[in-house]
Amino acid sequence: MVNLTDIKNAHTRIKHMINKTCVMKSRTLNKKLESEIFFKCENFQRVGVFKFRGVCNKILLLNQMERQKGVVTHSSGNHAQAVALASSIMGIKSVIVMPENAPKVKVEATRNYGADIIFCKNSVKDREENCKKLMKKYGYTLIHPYDDDHIIAGAGTSAYELIKEIGIVDYIFCPVGGGGLLSGTSIATKGLSSNSQVIAVEPEKADDAYRSFKNGKLYPSNYPDTIADGLRTSLSERTFKIIRKNVDDIITVSEKEIIEAMKFLWTRMKIVVEPSGAVPLAGIIKFGKTHKNKKIGMIISGGNVDLDDYFTKLH
Repeated sequence: MVNLTDIKNAHTRIKHMINKTCVMKSRTLNKKLESEIFFKCENFQRVGVFKFRGVCNKILLLNQMERQKGVVTHSSGNHAQAVALASSIMGIKSVIVMPENAPKVKVEATRNYGADIIFCKNSVKDREENCKKLMKKYGYTLIHPYDDDHIIAGAGTSAYELIKEIGIVDYIFCPVGGGGLLSGTSIATKGLSSNSQVIAVEPEKADDAYRSFKNGKLYPSNYPDTIADGLRTSLSERTFKIIRKNVDDIITVSEKEIIEAMKFLWTRMKIVVEPSGAVPLAGIIKFGKTHKNKKIGMIISGGNVDLDDYFTKLH
């Protein structure tokens, strides 16, 4: 299982490739909730999402033969972009299997970063089967979105940076989809401060992690219809094991609460955040002054939003 040393080593390995993202605060929110909240802005990470951290860590550890043959992954967009850019920087071929309903902005960005894209049906099973076929035919190495120790260690460097910068927190809030970011965040947080509470937040419409955590049994995700498209995936046995060990609670938020949190970040803090990235703030706001007079960290996981319709209307 990944530990704090793995995260420290990953940070040393990838720091020449990643952005050390900023930490922001909102006086308005702090006053409203009577707490001190720190936002780790991974929406300012390269490709606009935390996933670049884990992907860089994984690809930097590939051997020469694996680099020569290339890599493959499946993703609705954020992980796809991270794999495409990291591979391009290192001169490695990348092939991305994407569902047919992947956001256009993420598809185009992935293509522009140099990856070959293969579309599939909107199910995790179809994604995985396509990847297996490509790996068997061409010898590609799979860069899994979250079910990989190197990916998890890289993802954990975000929380590691946050706590190193602001000090120990009472709580850290993090979104959960497949569990890679949450796993890394929980390991980094508990490794630096065992008394800090790790709270995961998930959409009500995609509550498989919540149900799994509460019942002690791993439930699959059936590609739910939530605005937080980055959180539609299922936990793996690996991430579920880490979450059960390190995470203190998982809570859920409604679509309306996600949109309101996203609106706050856009209008009051002037930062572009995608729905998945706004989910933890929705959780913090939902419980309001329950965490009064506490020091709270939050991971904004990404900021990739399709604005084509908005800009088209301006013409």
